[in-house]
Amino acid sequence: MAQPDDMLDDEDYPAYTMGRAAEILGCSQDFLRRLGDAKLIDPQRSSGGHRRYSRYQLRLAARARELCDQGTDMASACRIIILEDQLEEALRRNERHEQG
Repeated sequence: MAQPDDMLDDEDYPAYTMGRAAEILGCSQDFLRRLGDAKLIDPQRSSGGHRRYSRYQLRLAARARELCDQGTDMASACRIIILEDQLEEALRRNERHEQG
């Protein structure tokens, strides 16, 4: 079983409630719900059914908020972020392939 310190260092550990995530990002809880509806982030659910967000998901949401604040509609912002994420992963794979 993972130790508490391991979980805190895990970017994918769902450590943040919706209220805390919204507070950290300076956005509304509705904004986070809409990101889920747009399939950019899929928060885990607590045993009580409450949404829980990871640090990785908060970074994606922060990027979405930045794009939306600049006038990009949410669907386009989500698509941009997904493509950026895919590109970053492809570049990492290429680099590993070239090294090995």
